[in-house]
Amino acid sequence: MRKTICGQKVIGVSGFKNSGKTTLVEGLVRELSSRGWCVSTVKHAHHSFDIDHEGRDSFRHREAGAREVAVVARERWAIIHESQDEEPAELEEMLARMSPCDLVIVEGYKGGRHPKIEVRNLALDHAELAGSEPGIVAIAASGPLEHPGLPVFGRDDYAALADFIVDFMEMRRP
Repeated sequence: MRKTICGQKVIGVSGFKNSGKTTLVEGLVRELSSRGWCVSTVKHAHHSFDIDHEGRDSFRHREAGAREVAVVARERWAIIHESQDEEPAELEEMLARMSPCDLVIVEGYKGGRHPKIEVRNLALDHAELAGSEPGIVAIAASGPLEHPGLPVFGRDDYAALADFIVDFMEMRRP
């Protein structure tokens, strides 16, 4: 298990569909950012997505055959890369392209060799990831749960989870 990949401290959030992964990531980003940490995220999607739409200039550039399209404005910028026949990007490749920050929270990439917090929605009948998926270091559950050997947090207890992450990832202010 590697806490640092491509010079970035990385912790993952893993779980089955509808377990609350995205809500947890959002809450952790908000909590850690409010404490002054610079946090970035990587979201692995199992389906295609688009950040521009038909009729937009960037869409037209892609449709014309551009391999990459950069859209730049005062508030933000993005680069759209057309993978074509390439294999999907590995986590390491994405981390190497990202600007330095204090922590990257990764949603998805279940099989990665980075530490992960398992998210469980106890109302759903999903198998446990802890014990079968590598790198699970804590559990965030939708209700009371005990697990031998792993700390368990309330899925919405962002402050306690942020405290755990800061300690576990050895995030120290310079």
